[in-house]
Amino acid sequence: MKKPNESVVFKSIIGIIVPLIVLSVIIGVLGYRSFTDGMLELYETGAVEIANTAATEVSGDRMDAYAESGGTSQEYMDVWTELDRLCNSAGATFVYVIQPDLSDYAHITFLFSTINKESTYTKYDFGYVRETTNDDYREKYRRLYEGVSESEIVIRDRGYIETDAHITAMVPVKGTDGQTKAILCVQRQMENLTAVRNRFIRIVFQVMTALVVLIVIAQHFYLHRVLLQPLTKITDEAVRFAREEIPAETKLTETIKNKDEIGKLAGSIDHMEEQVAGYIDELTTATAEKERISTELSLATRIQADMLPNVFPAFPDRSEFDIYASMNPAKEVGGDFYDFFLIDHDHLGLVMADVSGKGVPAALFMMASKIMIQNIALTGVSPREVLETTNNRICRNNQQEMFVTVWLGILDLRTGELKAANAGHEYPVVTRAEGKFELVKDKHGFVIGGMEGIKYKEYEIKMGPGEELFLYTDGVPEATNARNELYGTERMMAVLNSSQGMEPEKVLKMVKADVDRFVGDAPQFDDLTMLCLRYNG
Repeated sequence: MKKPNESVVFKSIIGIIVPLIVLSVIIGVLGYRSFTDGMLELYETGAVEIANTAATEVSGDRMDAYAESGGTSQEYMDVWTELDRLCNSAGATFVYVIQPDLSDYAHITFLFSTINKESTYTKYDFGYVRETTNDDYREKYRRLYEGVSESEIVIRDRGYIETDAHITAMVPVKGTDGQTKAILCVQRQMENLTAVRNRFIRIVFQVMTALVVLIVIAQHFYLHRVLLQPLTKITDEAVRFAREEIPAETKLTETIKNKDEIGKLAGSIDHMEEQVAGYIDELTTATAEKERISTELSLATRIQADMLPNVFPAFPDRSEFDIYASMNPAKEVGGDFYDFFLIDHDHLGLVMADVSGKGVPAALFMMASKIMIQNIALTGVSPREVLETTNNRICRNNQQEMFVTVWLGILDLRTGELKAANAGHEYPVVTRAEGKFELVKDKHGFVIGGMEGIKYKEYEIKMGPGEELFLYTDGVPEATNARNELYGTERMMAVLNSSQGMEPEKVLKMVKADVDRFVGDAPQFDDLTMLCLRYNG
């Protein structure tokens, strides 16, 4: 069992913790007594008493008369004289009477305002209106007017304030009906508190200086021998090894004989040097391999991006339609893809697809599928035939058993007739003449690559001038936030309907921004791919 005097923790407690505990106790006692007693005894009680006394000089029932006189009647002046006398005799800085704006307490109107003759501040004239200082004052005015309290205190001595540190006592001025008609306030500057604080700071500084000197002297003799010398040797050896990366000829345990944690640390450094020398070679090899993989993934990302149409406007010389698409992969490379291409002068091919899986395998399968679909579609066959031919070709050589969901459409640019077929993909979305987006719940066929010989059904959508087609992968409705909630088709349709009349690029950016807001800081789980086409006719 380890002896207490062999523990570096025990030695640290003896050398450092005990003096710091004593220092903390001294600071706490001095601070509590000097600051707390000075504030409570010198200011709070006195300010409230002055305010209550001054309130007896003001009649709540005569507030309207004071206001109507404009501060010039003999009655008003008699009250003002008494308040002024009390302000100066009691040592207050200000004694004033205000009426807040009862709608929101955001402004106050001064009815009486007196100032100590020795003060350098300026009093407010009768009827002066200013904004309430802050929310704290507004809340206290409200409490006084609603009868929640009979007095309120505001102490302003921290942070930025427009005057010196002061305390303000507030009491209600009530009428014979018991209702508050105005608020009488007494403000006292806290010079004495400042003096107490300054004295406290001086005492603390002197005590801390003396204790620090004593601690430094004691620690110099005590810790230098038991801690600093061994730690210095260990530090020097660690710096040397980091620079030279060669284990030392003389081990630390041969020069440091401590039996505590420092001795164990010296032994660990010796062992570490032996291991790190071997790790460096392994790390160098692993780093080079990681950099190679990272470079290849970066190149794959660029290649995949170049495989998809990414220059917009895509067909600047064609006025029959506007089109925009985007793909944001969940990893460096993804399995989603979109495509659009002119089959001939009057027909536009549209593709939206999602490959099973993610990463490099999905990206390779995606590229092969995209090229195959486009090449077959360019022969001029129908969407149904494109999907059937593509499926049969992929199934013949699909040892990895991957598959892809595909929506394929061919738009006649002269008539607006859109022929389409769906191989297990999400429903397309189109707008009608009134501009409202609707899901086209077409009949899904089986996924491409799942089984050879599958037949697909074809259907038509008639698009009129100004109507839009929106295609997407399941990464949109299945986007998930930190609470594991799905974004969902309803949210997608809501943001689409809020984008009526917008250009395709803006439509996609609105959907992407709404998905990002919903997901928040949660990681992107799936690729996010969208396409929007507006048929102009």
